[in-house]
Formats: sequence, C-alpha cells, structure tokens
Amino acid sequence: MNVFQILANYSPTLLGGLWVTIQIFLLTSVIGIIGGIALGALGARYKELGTFVRIFSFVMAGIPLLVILFWFYYPFQTILNIQISAFATAVIALAFFNVAAIAELIRGVLTDFPKQYIVVAKMSDLTPQQIFSKIQFPMIFRQAIPSLLTTQVFILHATLFASLIAVPEIFRVAQNINAVIYKPIEIYTALAFFFVITLAPVNYLAYILKHRYTRNFSEY
Repeated sequence: MNVFQILANYSPTLLGGLWVTIQIFLLTSVIGIIGGIALGALGARYKELGTFVRIFSFVMAGIPLLVILFWFYYPFQTILNIQISAFATAVIALAFFNVAAIAELIRGVLTDFPKQYIVVAKMSDLTPQQIFSKIQFPMIFRQAIPSLLTTQVFILHATLFASLIAVPEIFRVAQNINAVIYKPIEIYTALAFFFVITLAPVNYLAYILKHRYTRNFSEY
C-alpha cells in the first residue's frame, strides 16, 4: 500500500484528524493574537505591566511546551479539582504560550517606536486617530507581522503535541492508522507532505515580509 492508496483509503479518518488540528490551531491563534496584542499594548503603556510581560514571556519561553501541556493536563486540574477535556487543555496550553510570545513582540515594537514621529505629527495638527491610523499602525504592522506569522507556524507545528494527551488530531490519527496497517514510511511521509504543502505558503510569506518590511525604526 503506497502513500496515495493510504490517502485514498483513509481520507475520511485523516480529514477528521485534520479538522481537529485546524480547530486547535484557529482557537489558539485567535486567543493568542487578541490576548497578546492587548497585553503587549498595555505592557508598553504601563511600566509595571511591561515588567510582568517580559517575565511572563521569559518564563514561558524557558519551559518546554510539552511540559506546559502536561502540567495543564495533570497537576493543574488536580490542584483545582476540576476536569477539562484533552482538547480544551491543548488549546489552553498552546494559547498561554502564544499570548506570551505575541505580547512580548508587541510590547517591544511599541516601546521601540520612535517618539519623534508622534511629535512631528502633533505639530502638523494631526488628530490622535490620524496619528494612529496613518503613522503608528502601518509602521508597527510592518514591523510585527513577519514574526507574528512565524509564531503561528510554530503553533501549528505544536498542535502535534496534543496527540500525547489523546487528542484525536492528525498526528494521533496517523499513529492509529499505522497501528492497523503498519506502514510507517508511507504514513509519515504523507503526513510530512501535508505539512509542507500546508505551511509552505505561510513560511514563504513570512520570509518575504520579514526581508521586505522589517527594519530598524532608526532607518525611517
């Protein structure tokens, strides 16, 4: 049984696992982007909160994601005497990591934003709304978007860890299929091709944006 036969015979099962993977990724990305931008913006505005964001990001970056996932799945629920589904646990753990990474990214970009542009804009009688929409947002967006996309690519990769707590995402489904037909080379080759095809456009876009738009603000 070759790769194409496996894809044909087990496509409903694989698509079911793919849908679970997409759900985890979308939920984690939405929570991470919204929460990270909000926390990062507040951290850039308030010094004490900015210190918290830096520490939070440093701690989360220093702990392996797999450890975070298992901590939320076992001791966290035991301590609080609650029971959360494996799917929700995976989303919470990945979202925590995503929020931390994006918050520090946004905080750093906002903190490094050159104040002279705002001063000149105010001298030109621009309103705060105009300053934000015409000056701050375009520059901040171009500076942050490549790294933000790269972070989301990592989050999609990290959804594979959810299989270790029995979430039926695509890697877990591939393992189950392999247990039945034992074709590891073909199955995992198909899985690798899936990720290459899925992520190649995103990786390429992040690469282009990073080299085209990411600049030190002093160059403007």
